[in-house]
Amino acid sequence: MADYPTHFDKDALLACARGELFGPGNAQLPEPPMLMMDRITDVSGDRGANGKGHIVAELDIDPELWFFACHFPGNPVMPGCLMVDGLWQLTGFNLGWRGWQGQGFALGAGEVKLSGMVRPDRTRVTYHVDFTRVIERRLKMGVADGRVEADGETVCQIKDMKVGLATAG
Repeated sequence: MADYPTHFDKDALLACARGELFGPGNAQLPEPPMLMMDRITDVSGDRGANGKGHIVAELDIDPELWFFACHFPGNPVMPGCLMVDGLWQLTGFNLGWRGWQGQGFALGAGEVKLSGMVRPDRTRVTYHVDFTRVIERRLKMGVADGRVEADGETVCQIKDMKVGLATAG
């Protein structure tokens, strides 16, 4: 494991988006407005439900978030695809946090279940990612299950999401 902290504030997440946290050409988070979290509260390479690593992050809900205005006018909700993307972002972040080199990209997901909505009257979204498998070869890959909670209520679950890191060449 690399020697990184186990929690990150918004400034650190923005540094990651600029390529400053894990180094140029390595895992990066997207910049706002696509950055789907405000802070990472815990990350590991050997804890979590399966003992293979985990990551937990939070997004503070502001009724003025960009997606509420367009999805859907008069009935605003956070798009399910953004919940899934937040989980993918965190999965890739964990691989970079491990010290693995390479640019991150989503490879797919198994089952996705949307069971609730994030509306503007919620206060916090919490993302949970638990790794089920980590592969460190030429293609470095994490396979994980994830869930999204809105004020403690599970609103999204995903099984077997896959994120990889690959180096050029």
